[in-house]
Amino acid sequence: MTNCMNFISQFKNNLCLIFLLVTSYSITACSSNEEKQKQVSIDGAAVGFPISLAVAEEYHNVKADAVVSVASSGTGGGISKFCAGEIDIVGASRTIRDEEIAKCKSKNIEFLEIPIALDGIAVIVNSQNDFVKCLTVDELKTIWSAKSDGKILTWNQVNPKFPNEKMKLYAPASDTGTFDYFTQAVTGKAKNGRTDYTPSHNQNTLVQGIAGDKYSLGYVGISYYIQNQDKLNLVAVENLNGKCEKPVPIDNVVRNIYTPLSRPLFIYVSKKSLDTKQTVREFVDFYLENSWKWVDSAGYVALPDEAYVKVKQKFIKGETGTKFKKAKPGQPITNFI
Repeated sequence: MTNCMNFISQFKNNLCLIFLLVTSYSITACSSNEEKQKQVSIDGAAVGFPISLAVAEEYHNVKADAVVSVASSGTGGGISKFCAGEIDIVGASRTIRDEEIAKCKSKNIEFLEIPIALDGIAVIVNSQNDFVKCLTVDELKTIWSAKSDGKILTWNQVNPKFPNEKMKLYAPASDTGTFDYFTQAVTGKAKNGRTDYTPSHNQNTLVQGIAGDKYSLGYVGISYYIQNQDKLNLVAVENLNGKCEKPVPIDNVVRNIYTPLSRPLFIYVSKKSLDTKQTVREFVDFYLENSWKWVDSAGYVALPDEAYVKVKQKFIKGETGTKFKKAKPGQPITNFI
């Protein structure tokens, strides 16, 4: 099990990860009410998932009788379960949507919105690509907008200085939070992404595709680039100040200069679960006190110090609802806690 956990921390072994999910944190179907009180269920985004998994493992070491189930069905899938009252906590790589809030409300589910880390969406190309150094947001929009579907097919259509070679595009599936955030950030409109690309819920699959195709381009969470730097080239993005910046070094994300592709990662916690299940309350408190320990090693970026203080105060007060829906890509996270 120790070796398996070492693989998890490095995101290297998916089979090991599945084994852990199925065996280490499984919840039995037949449980007494007392046993259910000791259970915590988490589902949601693949991005940020390793943090929750690491926290769950550590919490199990501290409180052996707690049973924490950690799964990853994507932001949309996780929120759907959350708003149906099926899970206690959902991990999200975007803010909750109006229609999801309405669904939660219809089930009388209030939630706490808790940012846990920062992430930079990395725009990546094949390691042999020597012509794409920096892309403007307008160029990214040209590539990824729904209007480009079936029309923008070669590199020189994006920029006449680029070669007349066919682009092969790779990106997270359209029901993921990463797709939603990226599309909103570069096109200015949600759900406005093209469909003629190679999608996957597994961002390692996207990395493999780009690494094997000279004229490919795609985007993934920063941790997936960091793990595969020898196979990929990282493309700078022209930020709101007209400067080409990359999400590495990760301090560029903390200082809010890698815009608009820096984003907060969240957990949304059921208020009902907090009020009725002491183990959920204790687990979330443990999460807030300890999750920062695994943020860097998981390939993400820790929140500013003042953000952790504000988040803990928010949790203690039991403040429900969302503030981040009003946030625009690139705005400082502390403005919305």
